[in-house]
Amino acid sequence: MLQVGTIAIDDDELVERFVRASGPGGQNVNKVATAVELRFDVAGSPSLPEPVRARLLARRDRRMTADGVLVLNAQRFRTQERNRQDARERLAHFIETGLHAPKPRIATKPSRGARERRLGEKRGRATIKQGRSGKGWD
Repeated sequence: MLQVGTIAIDDDELVERFVRASGPGGQNVNKVATAVELRFDVAGSPSLPEPVRARLLARRDRRMTADGVLVLNAQRFRTQERNRQDARERLAHFIETGLHAPKPRIATKPSRGARERRLGEKRGRATIKQGRSGKGWD
């Protein structure tokens, strides 16, 4: 059971596969399947509330498949148990990002003073650049 805020995800919703890790490690890497590939079906999970699911699926994440399955690969540590724990922590963090709805942006206009300052800067910059041209040199 994975607990993220108010959401509880059952263990049968998570698919864990243990594979051999890549990278350095010598003979141990070639013998032992310590890396963890954790799959979580975001689109079909009954544990996720609909707004959270929609926010998670809307994220442009390369770890998400076209079917809405999140695939996390954990191979940072030497032991299978530690990699398994790492994958679950990363899944919890991913779901946590979908819990909070983004605050809607309120469109504002620049103040009159700010507009005048900006235009004054532009005029000043234009006169500096005009002064650099070679007109009137004789």
